[in-house]
Amino acid sequence: MGSTTSKENPPPPPNKEKSTAGNAGPRDFKKNHELCDLSCEIEEISTNVPEINSSEEDPDDVFYKFVILHAEDDTSEASRLQHLLQNKFCIKPGIIFAEMPGGRHLLENLNDAMNRSAWTIILLTEHFFSETWCEFQSYTSLINALNKQHKYNSVIPLRPLNNPLPREKTPCVLQAINALEEGSPGFGKQVKKIFQESKYRQQQAIWRKERTNETH
Repeated sequence: MGSTTSKENPPPPPNKEKSTAGNAGPRDFKKNHELCDLSCEIEEISTNVPEINSSEEDPDDVFYKFVILHAEDDTSEASRLQHLLQNKFCIKPGIIFAEMPGGRHLLENLNDAMNRSAWTIILLTEHFFSETWCEFQSYTSLINALNKQHKYNSVIPLRPLNNPLPREKTPCVLQAINALEEGSPGFGKQVKKIFQESKYRQQQAIWRKERTNETH
């Protein structure tokens, strides 16, 4: 009887799946190791791929930190100061009036220059009174600053090292404003105190909001 029972009900075969999973062979470890290396390589490649900027910034959407208003004969001096502020003091982007787009009315360029920059720098040289246009620029920028609250203290007279306009020849209206003196020992500190990033960001946000309202 006992022997008949064992023939009819043979013991179940060992579970191969269980033993395979529990005891992985050398080939399985090799495959897993290769997959791990491959995933690490893919992750490294994806990390090192440079970010592509699909849309370049529109030049018309640039809000400048400063614009330098100057006499026609002072274009090279204005350009020198522009590079000084941008490269030595990292105040950029900046523009000089001579770089404003051609083919437009001077008043249109002047209005655009003042409104598209956080600070308006008036270059005080001996050439300042040689052109009535320069004096007009200075008065217009002052009126613009008075009419717009966020433009308060945004007009900066600057006396350069080369051919500076003497203080006694400076218009009374501009004498009331503390001018930047390039020849002064405290010039660097003055620059850092005036051109503050928070003030720039504030004016930039207002300018963009105004532009959005104009287009709608």
